[in-house]
Amino acid sequence: MYEFAPLHTPRLTLRSFTPDDVDDVLAWMSDPETVRYMPFEPRSRAVVETTLARFAAGTTLAADGDSLDLAIDLGERVIGTIHFTLESVANSNAEIGWALAPGFQGHGYAAEAASAMLDVAFGQLALHRVFALLDPRNEASIGLCSRLGMRPEAHFVENVIFKGERSDTAIYALLAREWMQRGSHTAQTLV
Repeated sequence: MYEFAPLHTPRLTLRSFTPDDVDDVLAWMSDPETVRYMPFEPRSRAVVETTLARFAAGTTLAADGDSLDLAIDLGERVIGTIHFTLESVANSNAEIGWALAPGFQGHGYAAEAASAMLDVAFGQLALHRVFALLDPRNEASIGLCSRLGMRPEAHFVENVIFKGERSDTAIYALLAREWMQRGSHTAQTLV
């Protein structure tokens, strides 16, 4: 069992969301371009408030389906989120995902946050495999997977209806031994 405590990286803090984060999160969750590859439409303030309350309730990873949705805090504001779900305790697998506000993309923040979460996954949680499920049109997420050392495992063609149209799904994954072989997991090695 893993009981979450804030994680600190050279530039960021990964922490639970609070009601004070609504304005920062609303700025990107309500932006059609930012949520283009996410499984929801742009959100209203009321929906963001409810979402953050649900996110804040997840603090433990112990059973299948337990998840953490963490604020990526740059100090003066929340610039995105890291999502982490314990998919299978028996198989030692988890899913990771991320979202970043547009003005903060391309600066290595998502890699830094995801790297910290992967350190927890393969260190404290002793997981065997972590994967990312994504839309293969999302070139930024594919690039991040690559920088993290994740490799493509599957490409499902028109397997889901996503925002009203048939869409593909890609899976990128990383094994514990592959992560450990990478050595240093600091942001400087991932940017």
